[in-house]
Amino acid sequence: MTAPELAVASPDGFGRMYRRSFTEPPSVPSITTVIAQQPVELDGWRSYMAAKHVADHPDLRDVLASPAQMRELVRTAVDASETYARSAAARGDRVHSYAEHVARRALGAPHRLEEALESLKENGEEAFAVSVDRWWETFGVEPIAAELTVWNHTLGYAGTLDLVARINGRVCLVDYKTKGTARDGRVKALDNKVAMQLVAGMKAEESLMDAESGTWEPWAYGEDPLLIAVAVGETEYAAVRVNPDVRRNHWLTFCQLRRVWGARVEAAAAGRTLLPLPPPPGQQVTTADHA
Repeated sequence: MTAPELAVASPDGFGRMYRRSFTEPPSVPSITTVIAQQPVELDGWRSYMAAKHVADHPDLRDVLASPAQMRELVRTAVDASETYARSAAARGDRVHSYAEHVARRALGAPHRLEEALESLKENGEEAFAVSVDRWWETFGVEPIAAELTVWNHTLGYAGTLDLVARINGRVCLVDYKTKGTARDGRVKALDNKVAMQLVAGMKAEESLMDAESGTWEPWAYGEDPLLIAVAVGETEYAAVRVNPDVRRNHWLTFCQLRRVWGARVEAAAAGRTLLPLPPPPGQQVTTADHA
């Protein structure tokens, strides 16, 4: 996940939040933080990653003969899913950075495209850059803005769009997702949650002009842009569009999740949830009461 200029981590553990300028405190949650209020079941994936870590360990045969070493291997396996997630997030940041600077170069803005490409090469990930380039050339992308931060006052949230572009004469909001490769060599499918993310971006009321001064302008891209998600893999890219018929459903779900986030913040501000309960006055406490 990239780090937009006005986004900061909530000190209270409520995810990423946005501020209006560098001199103002954070006041609204990010789009991804709101979406994260939706429960996601990861137990199966975590179990698989732990088992895979053990099965793929090069010293597994030797470790089996030592209970102490086996316990140590199990402990490291427990952290395998977190380690993998951090690695995947860092890879996603590098791919997003490359895609951003491709757009910035096309816009004639200052860019660090060579540096971004070198970072991918250093990690053996240059194939992702090839997929970005292929998507860009095949679709004839005409960038309008890259990494555009947006704000919605009515509901109270903000976020950053990967790309606003014109494709085949149509204004499009684009979100990149770095994905692994399936067994058949194709890029893995996108999660439907990307639709909610794009719809929330579409519902912006303002977009950022200058982070230093905190200057914003009214949202200029209407309520009916084409919403595109691009899965960027090592072997290929896969582009999909959000079905206009389901936009309303995803927006309503997002609104409910925003209320869930707000309720969590209010509950935390109200004080401790569980308080100690002493016995009634004059009640004799005996050892049996604690048995």
